[in-house]
Amino acid sequence: MSQDTITLTSPVKELIASKEKEMIAFRRHLHANPEVSLEEFETTKTIAAKLDELDISYRLTKPTGVIAEIKGARPGKTVLLRADMDALSVQQLNEVDYKSVEEGKMHACGHDAHVSMLMNAAYALNEVKDTFEGTVRLVFQPAEEIAEGAKLMVEQGAVDGVDNAFGIHIWAPGKVGTVSCPAGPSFAAADIVKVDFVGSGGHAAQPHLNIDAAIMASQYVANVQSIVSRVVDPMQPAVVTLGKMEVGTRFNVIAENAHIEGTVRTFDPATRDKVEECIKHYAEEIARMYGGKASVEYQRMTEPVNNEERTANLVQEVAAQAFGETAVDNCPPTMGGEDFGYYMLQIPGAFATVGSGNPDKDTCWPHHSGRFNVDEEALKVGAELYAQYALAYLAQDQF
Repeated sequence: MSQDTITLTSPVKELIASKEKEMIAFRRHLHANPEVSLEEFETTKTIAAKLDELDISYRLTKPTGVIAEIKGARPGKTVLLRADMDALSVQQLNEVDYKSVEEGKMHACGHDAHVSMLMNAAYALNEVKDTFEGTVRLVFQPAEEIAEGAKLMVEQGAVDGVDNAFGIHIWAPGKVGTVSCPAGPSFAAADIVKVDFVGSGGHAAQPHLNIDAAIMASQYVANVQSIVSRVVDPMQPAVVTLGKMEVGTRFNVIAENAHIEGTVRTFDPATRDKVEECIKHYAEEIARMYGGKASVEYQRMTEPVNNEERTANLVQEVAAQAFGETAVDNCPPTMGGEDFGYYMLQIPGAFATVGSGNPDKDTCWPHHSGRFNVDEEALKVGAELYAQYALAYLAQDQF
């Protein structure tokens, strides 16, 4: 089904620009006062107070988070715009005027920017609500960093009656002002693996009388990589990273227990199933070979973010008209995870990245770095993209 040609005629760009200073100040306030996943109580209050100021109706979700709505002049479709709001347990290392006042906590992934961009978009959309039909639902989501927030919001009705979803992530690898939203896979499914080996401990001088959990764990770490190199279809990307191992208690004691933790990243559901199956199989077989026992906990955290083609195409067209053809980027998929994919299990949608990297402003540090920062020129781009996309989607006759 072909999509209608769009024309951006509303005064959104001017409205967004008129509140740019307030948007930056709002972002800096959030940055200086970070709250980690499911502890965003003051952040929730701050968002609610701002919505009160804008006279936008909303409801609070539990334990944190906000769902607001802007209704147009006439009934129509409903589009969801989402911004995540949680910070990370990261010590801020860069010196800025709005540096985090919370020791060991920092907005090191740009969620402060997401909230401020969506709030400015909400202002603009509320100002033009008499010009469009349908409803814009604004979701200020907690707990993205622990992959629980999207599910909590869906359970509390965030997607009820929604036809389409759109989200944005500030993107340090992208040049400031660019927008990327290619159709297809964008962010990977991110899973957590925990493996425990149990042997029998004893004196290091008598290994023949014991079952060494350290040997089992070492063999597992060495061999599990062959899942990617020899089991998975080489045309399907997959990553298995075991980043933590705890084994043994003393230098001259055969280890009785070993604990391993890691992550698996995939795009393809069949590949995900195969990796999970092999993760468990390898552990069981290695334990059996050495006479020990193994248990595996495999937790599926985020779903892959797979941009629906028509939605992605509309985002690209909106970006080209709003910011120029050269602003439309085509960033490759990343093995990073994003729980926005959970919304897309329920309804079609797309997830865009807005470039914020600028070497002249020292904003090219990786996400989750203690030196992460955002070129605030990107904020007006993200805010306008939120608003213009919502209006363009609601104006589509066939979608």
